[in-house]
Amino acid sequence: MGFSEAVTTWGLPEPGSNRGYDPRQLVEQFLVSIWCGACRFSHLEMVRMDNTLVRLFGWTKAAGHKALVRFFNRFDMIRNEQVQGEIYR
Repeated sequence: MGFSEAVTTWGLPEPGSNRGYDPRQLVEQFLVSIWCGACRFSHLEMVRMDNTLVRLFGWTKAAGHKALVRFFNRFDMIRNEQVQGEIYR
């Protein structure tokens, strides 16, 4: 099982609207941003502006840093423990 397939089994919070980003993409984009040197949420925009990375990972478009902040704000202690339990299986 690859990373993308594993992420879909973690029980991540789904978007609240039909325009929302796939949680799998948000996790991938966050990890790619860190890999590219992001050290704060505002630095996540560098991946958003890199069309090569967007095409390489098969995203239709990259989310802005505020979408990632909203995604992480959906986690409370219970959700965090549930997702971590799934990750470590």
